[in-house]
Amino acid sequence: MRLNIAPLFLLACSSTFWSASASPTSVKVGSQVQAALDLIDATDAELRLDLNSPEVQSIVTGQYVNLYMAEGEGDGPADGAETGAERMIKAGHTHGFHTGRVDAHAPIGVMGEHVHKSGEIMLSYRFMFMQMDGNRSGDSQLSDQAVRDSGFVVVPTDMTMEMHMFGMMYAPTDDVTLMLMIPYVRLAMDHKAGATLGDVVFTTESEGIGDVKVSSLIKLYRDDHRQFHVNVGLSLPTGNINERGRATPPGNVVLPYPMQIGSGTVDLLLAGTYVVQFDKCSVGTQANGVVRLHENYRDYSLGNRFAWTGWFQYEWLEQLSSSVRFDYQLWGNIDGADPDLNPAMVPTADPNRRGGQRLDLLFGLNWMFTDGCLKGHRIAVEGGFPIWQKLEGPQLEVDWLITIGWQFAF
Repeated sequence: MRLNIAPLFLLACSSTFWSASASPTSVKVGSQVQAALDLIDATDAELRLDLNSPEVQSIVTGQYVNLYMAEGEGDGPADGAETGAERMIKAGHTHGFHTGRVDAHAPIGVMGEHVHKSGEIMLSYRFMFMQMDGNRSGDSQLSDQAVRDSGFVVVPTDMTMEMHMFGMMYAPTDDVTLMLMIPYVRLAMDHKAGATLGDVVFTTESEGIGDVKVSSLIKLYRDDHRQFHVNVGLSLPTGNINERGRATPPGNVVLPYPMQIGSGTVDLLLAGTYVVQFDKCSVGTQANGVVRLHENYRDYSLGNRFAWTGWFQYEWLEQLSSSVRFDYQLWGNIDGADPDLNPAMVPTADPNRRGGQRLDLLFGLNWMFTDGCLKGHRIAVEGGFPIWQKLEGPQLEVDWLITIGWQFAF
């Protein structure tokens, strides 16, 4: 908690509030001041008071009750009325970034978008699902026959991606938050094979722990309801890149690039996030990138990635906010090639047909529990669809995607 209040003011308050300790009014005033300080600490706000203001002088001279304690010696304020503590805060003014608001976290589909106070820990879980259906090259959709006519023996027709993301954040200081993300991935892709393979339909599947990510979130600026922080981290090659399809017409072969669980490389993760809070809403933006630092042991590296996202959230209730978000992604072709993949067999095995860009429109809801045994828990959902995509295909296009998540900080 940060209080920009001069020691003289604290001394004056102390003598005023407690000099007549036998007075019930003095005790009540002291409890109201403590409630105000507790509220400021809970919202991570700063209380700045002008020592020469009429409000402060009224407190120092013992007139606090007359100006701010309208409830007097009664049972407290009426329902919906402001408490003395709330009026005391308004007598000065509070400002700072409010980490306790329901919209203090970005939509659940955004990663690493907030930091924590010193000593705080947050656990999280996200379930992400993405459905791909049909092929696209550039801006144009392609039929299965068009893909086959372009020379490929096998045509991918649709794909699903499921990811269970387990996360933990810990703040050793107010300015640095450490983040760990562990994904578990399940992939399934349907195909149609041509006459040379028997005119069959088949499915390839793979699953396992993906690439673990470790990052430092560094707060560079926070003031007047605005915050900016950067993320610097690494993606570690813990995901398998040797997944094999044992039920494919060609037999037990290495699966193409989209069916591999990891990248096989150590990747540099960089991001910057800027958020502005208003009375009942907030806006935010984040830019992030993934830079592949080397080739993996199968002689290739995935393309570098860049993403930008911007969101708007509105607080309908203390516990509920909704969001709308645009998410743009750009990714490059694969550098190098897996020697066990035949790029003429299926488009997903061609390293020069993996790049693309996409713009998604997403809608979300955040719910924060503010009391009871679930106080501090958050649940959220966000889903949407691409409004534009351009792929270096033939390549499967995204139909829709959704993220459901839970977060708990303590």
